[in-house]
Amino acid sequence: MPEHGETMEIKIREVSLPVEVPVKPLSRREVKQLEAMLIIGTLFRPEVLQAALNREEIVTWVDSLAVAAAALALEKAGYTVGQIADELGRTEATIRRHLRGETKAGRLVRETYSMILKGELKLAVPIVSPEAEEELKRMQERLGELEKEVSELRDSLAASQSQLEEMRQKVLRAVERLESAEEAIREAIRALKS
Repeated sequence: MPEHGETMEIKIREVSLPVEVPVKPLSRREVKQLEAMLIIGTLFRPEVLQAALNREEIVTWVDSLAVAAAALALEKAGYTVGQIADELGRTEATIRRHLRGETKAGRLVRETYSMILKGELKLAVPIVSPEAEEELKRMQERLGELEKEVSELRDSLAASQSQLEEMRQKVLRAVERLESAEEAIREAIRALKS
């Protein structure tokens, strides 16, 4: 932690994530999903992560962020301010301040919600060491190799399926010819017997 008045500079990498989260939750589970994404999405925004690491009262601030996220998720699920206050064990005044964006946590959570709606949410992933940066680079390269391999396997599978379908069609035609030949032989046998 930085000393009083100092700032801690961390190296971060922004990562865009496709976020599939219910923005109008209909169940308790969906409320929790939205709440979790609001907390994570807000805390790991690049500017918020950097600011959070330089705050002296980080625990208090993160608690405020959690309350603001829960309040917004519950509001989006149709809860009243009174119900939200009861659910979270906070005063209605506190909940209103968060929901109106009058607190820093409330404002940031609302911004994150807006980013989720627009598909613009980017998260900051801290890079703690050069070794971690190198490992991340190797993992990204490996991911690229695996994606190429999967693409090649899909192409190969598609070609194999096409060949298999051709063979199936040939077998069906051969079976039809055999059935025709069998019927011709039966007719010939019947003709010989009569």
